[in-house]
Amino acid sequence: MHAKSRERTARLLQLAAGLFLYGVSEALMLAPAVGVDPWDVFHTGLARITGIQVGTVLIIVGGVVLMLWIPLRQRPGLGTVANIVVIGAVVDLLLATMPAPHALWLRWAVFVAGVLLNGVATGLYIGAGLGAGPRDGLTTGLAARGRSIRVVRTGIELSVLAVGWLLGGNVGAGTLIYALGIGPLVHVTIPWFARGSARPAPARTPTPVLVLTSPSAPTLAPAPTLVSAAPTPQTCSGIG
Repeated sequence: MHAKSRERTARLLQLAAGLFLYGVSEALMLAPAVGVDPWDVFHTGLARITGIQVGTVLIIVGGVVLMLWIPLRQRPGLGTVANIVVIGAVVDLLLATMPAPHALWLRWAVFVAGVLLNGVATGLYIGAGLGAGPRDGLTTGLAARGRSIRVVRTGIELSVLAVGWLLGGNVGAGTLIYALGIGPLVHVTIPWFARGSARPAPARTPTPVLVLTSPSAPTLAPAPTLVSAAPTPQTCSGIG
């Protein structure tokens, strides 16, 4: 019982750290205004036309996307709800208090730091195994209806990017850099920080099988290779 309690506490602390750092990374990528990921292009476009702070837009959009889980029969976890509230609140707080970088080299340095931190934060909060973000849940819910995750994710990302661009969202070279960089980063960080059931299962070693070819000449034949099922990949791009 004590071991389970400690594990639960460790997961909660990891989730909290991951979401807080995700909010920090979002602020670091937004402040330089050199381009952001597709969902944040959409968020910044909405913020521009409504006058609402971008962190508050993150919370509102996250809540709307979560409502789309209902017909898809997706079940939110603690991490899902916390994802909606914590990240947006941290973004609003930091963008209101941190000075915006002006020198071009500094803007890019801040942005790259944000991308790297985003990869670490994604691994932390997903690795806690307490629920997917609302946007990732939308992807897996639609894919469960017989479509490829790759096709669904690409369609969603291109759609929000196009709408965000039409709304005047922050599209730039940073958008491409994020798109190319975040995949390799989370490929490393998600398994690194995975806990318990979120950790990929180790491969099993096959055991030789005794085969009797004749009464006097037993031989050892290799068993069929056992291949453990690959874990379902976590999909993530931008805000979960």
